Amino acid sequence: MTIHDDLAGVEATVASARAAQIRFETQGSQARYDRAAQAAAWAIMEPARNTHLAELAVETTGLGNVADKITKNHRKTLGLMRDIATAKTYGVISDNSETGITEIARPIGVIGAVVPSTNPAATPANNIINALKCGNAIVLSPSPKGVPACEVLLGYIHAEFDKIGEDHNLVQMVPGRGSKEKTHRLLEISDLIVVTGSQNNVKRAYTSGTPALAVGAGNVSVIVDETCDLTAAAEKITASKTFDNATSCSSENSIVVVDAIYDDFVAALAKAGGALVKDEAAIVSKLWPDGHLNRSVIAQDADKMLQALGMEGDVPSDTKFLAVETKGIGPDHPLSGEKLSRVAALYRVRDFDDALKTTSQIMAFQGAGHSVGLHSADPDRALRLGMVIPTCRVIVNQAHTFATGGSFTNGMPFSLSMGCGSWGGNSIDDNVHWKHFMQTTKIIREIPPREPKVEDIFADYWEAAGQ
Repeated sequence: MTIHDDLAGVEATVASARAAQIRFETQGSQARYDRAAQAAAWAIMEPARNTHLAELAVETTGLGNVADKITKNHRKTLGLMRDIATAKTYGVISDNSETGITEIARPIGVIGAVVPSTNPAATPANNIINALKCGNAIVLSPSPKGVPACEVLLGYIHAEFDKIGEDHNLVQMVPGRGSKEKTHRLLEISDLIVVTGSQNNVKRAYTSGTPALAVGAGNVSVIVDETCDLTAAAEKITASKTFDNATSCSSENSIVVVDAIYDDFVAALAKAGGALVKDEAAIVSKLWPDGHLNRSVIAQDADKMLQALGMEGDVPSDTKFLAVETKGIGPDHPLSGEKLSRVAALYRVRDFDDALKTTSQIMAFQGAGHSVGLHSADPDRALRLGMVIPTCRVIVNQAHTFATGGSFTNGMPFSLSMGCGSWGGNSIDDNVHWKHFMQTTKIIREIPPREPKVEDIFADYWEAAGQ
């Protein structure tokens, strides 16, 4: 099959999705949109199918672990369904007599979604549900390793669609094995692009000529200060760092600890399963043996990770992750970047001001805009972080991976894709959620004039600066 045939297949898929979307919209209702979203959600949440998808994802990508993917598939989808349960996405959604403006929800059309291999079921399901809730069709472009899980997920969704008489063509994927050429064509001919994963794909999305919801690189730093509950901080960081073998962009990559409690924190971390490693060079040489991350370490269980890094016998047998002492930051110090593994960089800093400086330097190197964590009993320190650090999220006293993309114990929207604002080269600074999959038409009516007097606007300025 030639490239021309491949691209023609993508074009035919999008054309059929577009025809289905037009019917979905013209014959639509809030009840229909809601039912389609529920069908897609149950397709991944039904326990037997959830388990199969998790097993298949780990088997075909070699990333993460089954138990955590089952949890992720369930909780991310359940949380999203809670978020959208009462959202109005069809017809008139607001009517303001004071402004004279009536807003009507309108679909965007065909969503093109690029899916990472780290979450080949949870991420597409999230995008599919959001798209259907807002009256769109969606075409997925999974990574080559994610194709099998994506195919099975779509089969489950179509089976649920058959129960409610919904059109299969509303949810499709590019035909055949994934390729850069097919993905790029999808980006060009969709009405909106949603891209999670490779920053190369993000750059292609923003230069495709199609409106894009693309997200930045993760490289989370977490600050541990002298006021925090050390045991709770160590346990939360360990649980977060090890979840799904650190496949999440929200996984802690650097732990920045103030000097006053450094030794006590290291002891608490050891009890929680985080082993201290002082030989940075030994880890770097095996984690980046040829300048690239070692595939034998990426997103692997603890025992495989330790074996690949030659750490068996050097750390306790029940070690869950490694905290490697380092001082360097930047391209010559790869530990300061994203590691996609059960390995974290550990920085010892003088005080909180020094922690701010170190965290800012790490984010300037990689991960700007994404998020930072803080374990502290001082509420003012979170505000300082939010005023100084180039970040869209400050996660306070929580397990970062579980909190950043929405949690039942915080108010963030459930999502697997985090916008990173201008700091991360993104058009949005929010978690990608249902509102991004909808646009509005506004009816504007005349109202009584609300023109102010000039002196009402400039009185304070004139008093300060003169006329």
